[in-house]
Amino acid sequence: MFKMQVQDNPDDPRTWHDVAGPDGKPLIFEKEADARTKLASLYPVEVKMEKYTGPKTTRVIAILTDEDD
Repeated sequence: MFKMQVQDNPDDPRTWHDVAGPDGKPLIFEKEADARTKLASLYPVEVKMEKYTGPKTTRVIAILTDEDD
């Protein structure tokens, strides 16, 4: 499972937050490629700019599950 995050302030590494859907819950994807496609459609300028400049302001991260639960 994967989710998307965006950063409000690139100078502060603590400002990452989940991209939420209309229901207010984080958008979750089974495939990383699907998450990256949706991220590029929601934040096209930021995603394209990261190829040429820094710092990174968007990301797709894996959601790890605890196997002990």
